[in-house]
Amino acid sequence: MRYHKITSPDINSGLGFRVTLWLSGCSLCCKGCHNPETHNPMSGKEFTEDSLNELLEKLDKPYIKGLTLSGGNPFESNHQELLDLIRAVKAKFPKKDIWVFSGFTLEESMKDPSLKEILDEIDVLVDGRFDYRLRDISIAFRGSRNQVIWVKDSENNFVKSKLN
Repeated sequence: MRYHKITSPDINSGLGFRVTLWLSGCSLCCKGCHNPETHNPMSGKEFTEDSLNELLEKLDKPYIKGLTLSGGNPFESNHQELLDLIRAVKAKFPKKDIWVFSGFTLEESMKDPSLKEILDEIDVLVDGRFDYRLRDISIAFRGSRNQVIWVKDSENNFVKSKLN
């Protein structure tokens, strides 16, 4: 798995102060994307044990609400490595939430068994391709009006967030 940077504290990629891991690779290459430098899956650097330790150290602050995975498209990363990372964060910080920003819709992601396994572990999914024709800087945590924020309900099912 490759990544570009780890930012913290980040207030633009989910509710509260967050740590954001910017992953490499996105085949969608949406026109007007705010992170085109992350499209190449070989860009950035390898996510190593040192990278994991840096991420965990940044998460280990009482004011950090959770982890956000963005990019690029996290769902185009190595699925097992991504799942292992999510589980490691959940094990160490069970009260912190995990958000994922993906250009794939929830419906598309649910069709892939390895992505479904990841979806089972996260708390919030912001889905959909960025559409520059629907760009709207007034909406929370999304770049275009077609994108949807999904949150888990009490039965662990995704429902549309009130932030939509």
